[in-house]
Amino acid sequence: MEHLKRYATARELEYIAAIEEHGTQRAAAEALGVGRTAVCQAIKAATVRAAKRGVSPEHDMTHPAAPGFSVSGTSTMYGPEGDIKAQWVKTRQNESERVEQLLETLNDYEFKPVEVIKPPKISVEDLCTLYTITDFHLGMYAWAAETGDDWDLEIATSEFVGSTQEMVEGSPDSETGILNIQGDFLHWDGLDAVTPTSRHIVDADTRFAKLVEMSLDVIMAAISLLLVKHEKVKVLICEGNHDIVGSLWIRKAIKKIYIKNQRIEIDDTEFPFYAHLHGNIMLGFHHGHKVKNKSLPALFASEPRFRKMWGLADYCYIHTGHYHQTEQDMAEHGGAIVERHPTLSSRDAYASRGGYVSWRAAHAITYHRDFGEYRRVTITPKMRKENE
Repeated sequence: MEHLKRYATARELEYIAAIEEHGTQRAAAEALGVGRTAVCQAIKAATVRAAKRGVSPEHDMTHPAAPGFSVSGTSTMYGPEGDIKAQWVKTRQNESERVEQLLETLNDYEFKPVEVIKPPKISVEDLCTLYTITDFHLGMYAWAAETGDDWDLEIATSEFVGSTQEMVEGSPDSETGILNIQGDFLHWDGLDAVTPTSRHIVDADTRFAKLVEMSLDVIMAAISLLLVKHEKVKVLICEGNHDIVGSLWIRKAIKKIYIKNQRIEIDDTEFPFYAHLHGNIMLGFHHGHKVKNKSLPALFASEPRFRKMWGLADYCYIHTGHYHQTEQDMAEHGGAIVERHPTLSSRDAYASRGGYVSWRAAHAITYHRDFGEYRRVTITPKMRKENE
């Protein structure tokens, strides 16, 4: 099984080592305390992966394809004694390998349910605090000499956790806290540092595997802060145009990690529009990449899955991002206040060279169940630096 080790994941390597030590798949499974099926499937997955790269000794395939390529076919000429006289190996660029590597990265991440945090002793039932962080672009690289401000993974991590902590500390003891990741939390969406739809190259600070791990770490840190502050916590991971797939797997991962904590609700909506009803207050969410702000009230009022919620609400507040700029607009006939939130992140080279300027900030907005917006806490990076 030596040839499989090069193509095996960390978990598959553990199974291979156990088989080599104990002799059979059944014995390996018993030693590891897992089902024999799990071991069989792991070995099969590694075998298929190796074969795709041109390595399957039992089929006389011993010429590995280069990284990023897969074998599309082989032609082997055998001699009279069955020996190989010549072999032609055809390769092609492997588009599916990028997806496979992403899945392997996620499979190797330990989705262990976290310890349950005790609820706060004081909470005000009538209040709900919304913490919105939009267009954060974790993994982006920006150089101050070019863009005006530095931005990398270390800066972003500190900014996300620090800003969330300050917003939590400055907000009332609301019974409910909502962590609203309003789209484009990740700067790119796969192993290639490009935008998902237009395939524009972006300035990346790190490798995607590290980005996967750090994204979960910082969101979990923010959730912990909310759990200490609020009796109930809701998490929204909105789809953005930079992280169409990323928003999905982050949402699924967080759902698994907090499966034991009954105080957390993960909005698992398979739809780029989201809503929450707090008493007589409806909160709507959309990144802003699909529908313009002025059209959102009509969408939330007419969409079947939100129509009942809209009818029950006296006030509706719809939150968007996408343009990295703040904008609050009362739609006189739309029946809602639509607010576009600013971003905490720096500009990238594209925005800087294009002359795009935006105020960097994040808001924590507290709503009363009967009277609407009650209080607002605003955090800016410059203010945070002065307070440090």
